[in-house]
Amino acid sequence: MKNGVKMIDIANKLGVSVVTVSNALAGRDGVSVRMRSRICQTAEEMGYRPSNTKAGKRREPLPKLGRNIGILTSERFVGARGTFYWELTANISNKLSAMSVMTVYECITAENERAAALPNMIAENKVDGVIIIGQVSRKYIRRISQVDLPLVFVDFYDNRFNVDSVNSDSFHGGYILTDYLVERGHRNIGFVGTVNATSSINDRFLGYIKCLMENDLEYRKEWTLDDRSGRAVFLDHIEFPDELPTAFVCNCDETAFRVISSLRSKGVRVPEDISVVGYDNYTVSSICIPTITTVEVDLGKMAAASVDLMVKKLEDPSYSVGRVIISGRLIEKNSVLDLSGGYGEQEDTNAF
Repeated sequence: MKNGVKMIDIANKLGVSVVTVSNALAGRDGVSVRMRSRICQTAEEMGYRPSNTKAGKRREPLPKLGRNIGILTSERFVGARGTFYWELTANISNKLSAMSVMTVYECITAENERAAALPNMIAENKVDGVIIIGQVSRKYIRRISQVDLPLVFVDFYDNRFNVDSVNSDSFHGGYILTDYLVERGHRNIGFVGTVNATSSINDRFLGYIKCLMENDLEYRKEWTLDDRSGRAVFLDHIEFPDELPTAFVCNCDETAFRVISSLRSKGVRVPEDISVVGYDNYTVSSICIPTITTVEVDLGKMAAASVDLMVKKLEDPSYSVGRVIISGRLIEKNSVLDLSGGYGEQEDTNAF
């Protein structure tokens, strides 16, 4: 060739076969997304031109990357009546479909998570990138992060791994919920959520603690209640202390719903006897009686940010943005008693 660059030169530089280089440049199957990107980029840098290129003829662009994205969720987040993560998954899938991207969904069983077994979509090379929605074990993260595929975490993160993530502003949300109760006269406030079950719960708890500290309120360990088992599965019963606070900040609406039901079974009324707030503004917060004051997570923005991040990583495997934080807003409903005598007005909103 006139410019002296041949496929074998590219192959030698990258330590791959000429067949691999040929398949990558022709857009044929059998080459991973990352390797295809490296080969195409190297060909560009070395000034490679196909042998049939003629003077004055416009060069065809190198082939685009594949577009099959996997979505993984642990089975513990799949509820009988649907969950917040189902809606988030649907939002992400719809946005990918609008871009002509195929979505492959797989649920991680407890057994496979314990064994750190790769999902079929990865083991069988069916996807070009993976989005994991909801916390998975560190052992599982370690295994899946070793795979040569773009990876994005949604609604959780792990500081031990350099994996980009998209999260709601859990720390600020926990703070805002607690401060809302403080503004309404509450001084004895508890927290419901197994603190180390997920990074999101941990951040919401820390926001709650910050608000207590800023308002010089006492933190009482007996008022921090578990809502999940060691496997982060919801407990059938929540154990309450003999002495109750005047309000509970719950890590999610599902937990708030369970707290209200458990309190009702003990003859404790919400909000007349105790106030309860949640997080997510998922369906359960509106069907509960009373409706639950909560923080609304912007699912549309979370989905858009997740898709945008994955697409950029597919186009450039070296692309990294770190942790993307999506703000939410407080939604006032009917589960909080103002200790000066009033109730929160339903659906009045405050952004944060």
